[in-house]
This record gives sequence, C-alpha cells and structure tokens, in this order.
Amino acid sequence: MPIPFNIGDIVKTKKSHPCGGDQWEVVRTGADFRIKCLKCEHQAWISRPKFEKSVKKIIKRAEPEQTNDIEA
Repeated sequence: MPIPFNIGDIVKTKKSHPCGGDQWEVVRTGADFRIKCLKCEHQAWISRPKFEKSVKKIIKRAEPEQTNDIEA
C-alpha cells in the first residue's frame, strides 16, 4: 500500500542533492512525484517507488487537499 503524501509535505531524503540539501518539498503527487530542493530550488521528477524508498522521514506534513463534494 502506498504511503500517503500530500502536496506541500517537506521530506528528508537518505542521500543529499549535489547542492548539499537533503530537504525537499512535494510539488506533485501520483504515479510520479515532482519534488523541489529547498536549498537550490531545483525540481525533479521521480517515480513513486523510488521516492518512497529515498524518504528518510517526513519533516512537516501539509494538510490534505479538500475536495468540494456537492450534495445533490
């Protein structure tokens, strides 16, 4: 079962980015993730399995996005 991540989550990775940063913000979720390095602002696309393996811990959880369900 996939680990639930939300847009805006801040995660720490096992390996650091070449700039030296190891904290990333989740910008897009789904089958592929888009993440942004908080040190140099570089963005990268990464597959969900590879992303889940590389995350060491979740530093800050963002609120899950709310869906506007219209009751009929």
